[in-house]
Amino acid sequence: MSNILPRTVVVVGASAAGLTAAESLRRQGYADRLVLVGEETHLPYDRPPLSKQLLSGEWETDRLSLRTPEAVAELGLDLRLGSRAVSLDTHAREVTLDDGSPVRYDALVVATGTRARRLPGAEGLANVHVLRTLEDAVALRADLAALPHLVVVGGGFVGAEAAAVARRLGCEVTLVTDTAQPMGDALGDELGAMLRAVHAENGVNVITGSRVERLRTESGRATGVQLVDGSVIDAQSVLVGIGARPNTEWLVGSGLTVTDGVVCDAMLQAAPGVWAAGDVAAWPHPLTGQPARIEHRTNAGEQGLAVARSILLGPDRATTFESVPYVWSDQYDLKIQVYGRTREADEVHVVEGSTDERRLIALYGRAGRVCAAVGVNMVRSLRGYRPQVAEGAALTLGSVA
Repeated sequence: MSNILPRTVVVVGASAAGLTAAESLRRQGYADRLVLVGEETHLPYDRPPLSKQLLSGEWETDRLSLRTPEAVAELGLDLRLGSRAVSLDTHAREVTLDDGSPVRYDALVVATGTRARRLPGAEGLANVHVLRTLEDAVALRADLAALPHLVVVGGGFVGAEAAAVARRLGCEVTLVTDTAQPMGDALGDELGAMLRAVHAENGVNVITGSRVERLRTESGRATGVQLVDGSVIDAQSVLVGIGARPNTEWLVGSGLTVTDGVVCDAMLQAAPGVWAAGDVAAWPHPLTGQPARIEHRTNAGEQGLAVARSILLGPDRATTFESVPYVWSDQYDLKIQVYGRTREADEVHVVEGSTDERRLIALYGRAGRVCAAVGVNMVRSLRGYRPQVAEGAALTLGSVA
C-alpha cells in the first residue's frame, strides 16, 4: 500500500485527544492543511480540573487552557471553533458542519468525546447540573456560592469529587449512588468502604444501594429527588453524575461501526482514512478482544499521539495502540491514583499500608494476572507497580505479600 501523505487532515473534536493529534502531526513534520473542528467556542481546555480546582474556586477559567492562543496560532490550523459536525460521508471523504458547509479530508480523526448523561425531567431546571463542560462547572460553582443543600446523584469520580469540594465550601451534601460503596465499581468494596467513611467523617450524608426514580420540581426548579423506595430528599441544588454517552449520533449512516463508541481496530483505525481517539474510541480489549472505551485524560492524549503517528506512517505501517490507563482523583486529603483497568478484576489485595491508615497500595487481578494497581496517598511507591500492570504479571500470594 502507498504511504503518500494526506494533503488535508481533519480533526473533529477540539479537546485533549483532538488537540494532541493536531499538535503531534505538526511536530512530526506534517506541513499541509490541518483542520480542527470544535463544537465549543473555547480554545481546547483540560477537563479534570472542572470537578476539582475550578469548582472549588482555587483556579479561574484561564488556567484550564491546554495551550496559549499564541501556541495554537503557531500550529497553523484551519480552526473551526463553535462548529459542530453533523454528518460524515466516508465515500466522498467529507464532513458536513452545522452551518451546512462541507469539509473534505484525506485523513480524518474522530475525537468528539462524550457528553454527560442526564436524568429524565431535568431539562430546563436551572438548579440541576451536570459536570462536563466549562460552562457546566461555572454554573455549578455559582450555585454552590449560596451554600445550598446539594444532592449528588451518582458515586463515581465526578460525583465523589464534587461532593468533597462542596463540603469544603460549607454546603450540606447528600450523595446517592446505586452501588454498594462510592466509587465501588472502580475501586471495589474494601476501598469503596474506606472512601465512604471519609466522606461521612467530612459530613456527607452517603446513601448507597439506592437509585433516584425522579426529580421533584416546583416553579421550574428541582426541590428534591425521589428514590425508588419512595423516600424524598429535599434539595436546593442537584448534580447528576451518572456517566457519559459517546458523541456518535453525527456518524449515523456514515458506514462506520458505531456501538458504545466508534469501533476501531487495534491501530485505532475505524475505516480507510478514518481514525478515532479519546473517549469516543472503542478498540479491541487486550484480554477479551471486545471493543473497550476509556474515559481518562491521559488515554486521550496518548491516543491522539498514536493516531497522528499512524496517519504519517500509513495504514500498512501503523502499530498497535498499547497503554496502561491512568486516572487520579483528589478528595479531601486523599490522593487516589489508578493504573490499569480495575473493573475487570476478580480479586483485590492490599499489598502495602491499609485502609485504616488511608495510605495503601492495592493490586487488582483478573484470572491470576495483575490488571490494575491503586494507590492512596502513596504516589512514589505506586509507580513501582506500573510494570506489573503493563506486563500482566502473575498475581500470586508470594508476589503480594
